[in-house]
Amino acid sequence: VAKGGKGGLGNARFKSSTNRSPKKTTKGQNGGSLALRLELRLLADVGLLGKPNCGKSSLVEAVSSAKPKIADYAFTTLKPSLGVVDFLQDKSFVICDIPGLISGASEGIGLGFQFLKHLSRNRLILQMIDVHGKSISEIEEEKNELIEEVTKYDENVALKVKWLVLNKIDLISDKERKKIEKYFNNQKDIKTYFISAKQRRGLRNLVRDVGFALEVTND
Repeated sequence: VAKGGKGGLGNARFKSSTNRSPKKTTKGQNGGSLALRLELRLLADVGLLGKPNCGKSSLVEAVSSAKPKIADYAFTTLKPSLGVVDFLQDKSFVICDIPGLISGASEGIGLGFQFLKHLSRNRLILQMIDVHGKSISEIEEEKNELIEEVTKYDENVALKVKWLVLNKIDLISDKERKKIEKYFNNQKDIKTYFISAKQRRGLRNLVRDVGFALEVTND
């Protein structure tokens, strides 16, 4: 990165038949110097993208041995956390939970902005949305808002494969759940999963499909 200096000469260089222990030495020359800023980007197969308190940390805890901080308030996750997910006897993948995004994250608002860079190393992004207390139009609006924030940050990240994960289905009525499932199952532009991370519902199919999708991209 920076050019090295020139070494000086030690006293052995000035040794002769008449002077077996010379005291003479020469100084070397200084090398170049350069100030560097190193940026860490976590390497994970799957990235979780969502607003605060949508259940990302609960999902990581449910499908891996990681123990991220979980609480019933926003911004519980203050830094990215990684979990290793086993989906077959000898197969696994790494999942990354980043702090939740809020409106304006691409412009530096909130905690999620500084961690969006980690999504650039992911092969698959899971868009997580808490469906509790939301209409279909509100879920659609949140989905589009997340995509918009990522697109503003980096269009290449926005082009990555994204699946939609609708969480907290245990908190809505069967009637609401069926209505939401029917609507999003008819959307051909994005693959959708309906889960309850807290109750471990729908996680087996999600983990299996993610694992096999990553295996296919490896081939």
